[in-house]
Amino acid sequence: MDIGLKIRLLREKHGLKQINLANTLQVTPQAVSKWEKGANLPDVEVLMKIARLFDVSTDHLLGLTEAESGVFPATVFCSAVTHFEKRSISMESKELADYTNVLFYDPTESILKFDGIPVKYVGDGFLCFFSGPDHADRALRAAIHAKKVIYQKDLIIALNSGSIYLGLVGHPRYAARDIVGETVNRAFLVAGWASRNCPSGVAATQAVMALAKGSYRTILHEAVNIDLIEGELDILEIHLPQ
Repeated sequence: MDIGLKIRLLREKHGLKQINLANTLQVTPQAVSKWEKGANLPDVEVLMKIARLFDVSTDHLLGLTEAESGVFPATVFCSAVTHFEKRSISMESKELADYTNVLFYDPTESILKFDGIPVKYVGDGFLCFFSGPDHADRALRAAIHAKKVIYQKDLIIALNSGSIYLGLVGHPRYAARDIVGETVNRAFLVAGWASRNCPSGVAATQAVMALAKGSYRTILHEAVNIDLIEGELDILEIHLPQ
């Protein structure tokens, strides 16, 4: 099996479009299309990025092995809106759909601007991830950008870094692309805590900040106890520029 076909099969298995893969690898969609058609091949550096993204070896991409697991390092970005349930009760169903569509538009644009990959929307919740080079910094910049352009004080964003599984989840006939694992679960739990304790609306775990290379103004919430998370966490509240 040639490299281009392997890349296409891995991309489709994980429910990604060519534009999603291109954004993650920071190449053009045309480059991805050429690889998959066999008209061109990724260089060694990009090949290694593809291997890290899909948690496979370069030997697998070159056809020397078949092992793959779908697990790779990433920064998870999840958001929610406080008081959403209270607002939604007073809305008609179509009105609520229109409201959530508007609500999700700008955060999604912020994610795409920094090469993140949207995963799903549930109620007022939005889940996505950043992988590849500088994924923690890109997630932080996307969160700051989202809060800056939306001017929505009730928007809460939580970030956590670690290993995630990306793949199809659910009944085979209805399965949808999703990300799962402890890294994802912690991000959602931190978001709930941040909604009550972070006035800026953006919270990142120490795992994110340990990977970040940029400079960010933060407020340390030390030794935080969060329900369902064993032990104490240090949460960094991100100070937003005026």
